[in-house]
Amino acid sequence: MIDAAAMLAEPFGLLPDLIRRHATTQPEKLAIADEDSRVSYAELDRAMDRVAAALQRDGTAQRQAVAMVSYPSVRQAIVFLGALRAGSIAAPIQPSATPEQIAGMVADSGANLVFLDAANAEALKDQSLAARVVPLEALDDWLAPEGATPAPVEIAPDDGFNIIYSSGTTGLPKGIVQSHAMRWQHFSRNAAAGFGSAVTLLSTPLYSNTTLVSFLPTLAWGGSVVLMKKFEARRFLELAEEYRATHTMLVPVQYQRIMALADFDRFDLSAFRFKTCTSAPFKAELKRDVIARWPGKLVEYYGMTEGGASFALVADEFPDKLHTVGRLLPGHEAKLLDDEGNEVPPGGIGEIVGRSPAMMNGYHRREQATRDAEWFDGNGDRWLRHGDVGRFDEDGFLTLMDRKKDMIISGGFNIYPSDLEAVLATHRAVADCTVVGVPSEEWGETPVGFYVPRADATDSAEDIRQWANARLGKTQRLSALFGARELPRSAIGKVLKRELRDRLAAGEFA
Repeated sequence: MIDAAAMLAEPFGLLPDLIRRHATTQPEKLAIADEDSRVSYAELDRAMDRVAAALQRDGTAQRQAVAMVSYPSVRQAIVFLGALRAGSIAAPIQPSATPEQIAGMVADSGANLVFLDAANAEALKDQSLAARVVPLEALDDWLAPEGATPAPVEIAPDDGFNIIYSSGTTGLPKGIVQSHAMRWQHFSRNAAAGFGSAVTLLSTPLYSNTTLVSFLPTLAWGGSVVLMKKFEARRFLELAEEYRATHTMLVPVQYQRIMALADFDRFDLSAFRFKTCTSAPFKAELKRDVIARWPGKLVEYYGMTEGGASFALVADEFPDKLHTVGRLLPGHEAKLLDDEGNEVPPGGIGEIVGRSPAMMNGYHRREQATRDAEWFDGNGDRWLRHGDVGRFDEDGFLTLMDRKKDMIISGGFNIYPSDLEAVLATHRAVADCTVVGVPSEEWGETPVGFYVPRADATDSAEDIRQWANARLGKTQRLSALFGARELPRSAIGKVLKRELRDRLAAGEFA
């Protein structure tokens, strides 16, 4: 009998086959739980068969998308995984998008079925969707009968595994098509993470690659996943204690809220072995606090949903590199390019391009957008543009400067918002902050800051601006600073800078 570890050592395989293997070797082990229900591996395997058979019954073709608009749940996970067994493509869609954007993503995916949980069914009740709606709460009524099995399908490495729609505040997000081969790379390279004995607690949504890079490997290796419908810092710690969680993936703002709890230290987190973070800038001082007070390794990952190059920083092993996002993973390559597409000299700043065995097929139905994301070297090898600007140090650790599109060009000088944010964040009155570029008749662009004051803050915005400008270079100085109750963020913690620009232009911060 071939065990799962031996299968994962192969160049290519399929997640549904691994789950079937676990259902045979550890049928009663917890596979997935949420706060209302749970399934063992044997139950998950049977449910996946019933989903796959029902999809085939209802005319969902192999390589056709299956759309889901749902908060994280066991039912959503069963549909996601069952779609893979049918040879279909899982297309989880973010509920936080506007109803019009959701309808556009469902239509773009080409799905003939869309699965909605109750909250999203209510939100979309007036929206016409280009697919038949199946309520997740009525999933049992839709499923094929107990004992049903789907017709077998042949799945090739380049077949689509999932479509992930990139976040966006305007327009229709792009659908990133990841293949079964790309996902297999994610599974097989995670042997050292110990997912086979993991209890992975997740509080970010299943439409995000941030979640899937922990959710899917845990199931591939035979661990257990616990899903939170919505993140709440104290509830996260309660569940971690209850389930004896060993692994988690959190975004920086979640770490920030957890570590800020006055009673954090009373929770028993001793079972934790592996904590990870990605998706947004992770401040060095916050990493240091997590290392000091939360058991287990802390690993920050940097990369793209599209693929390209991935970096990892094992924070507790490199305390002097906490300002970086780490070094390249094995088998990954990266270059830094100037505006003319030439590689910058050592120590220089440039746009990051990367390549690896784990790269997207392309953007769904967006050939030009796919071409725009690609860069080809002199040998004709395909690289992907990360859209970020960075610099390597002498040890090969990467420091991120900013998103290329967020770089401010003021009076001909390049200004990196992250440099200004780092200064603002050290002021005693600032709990959170960000900097954006806005149009300026005099300079072309000028930096403007936004901050969330601490509860006991007495300093005015103008006091803080003058304090920061005294510590910034002449070309970096903030032209304005505005206070806000909170900064707008995506579901995975990224500050929505475009929304702040729009609100400023509309006079909200005047």
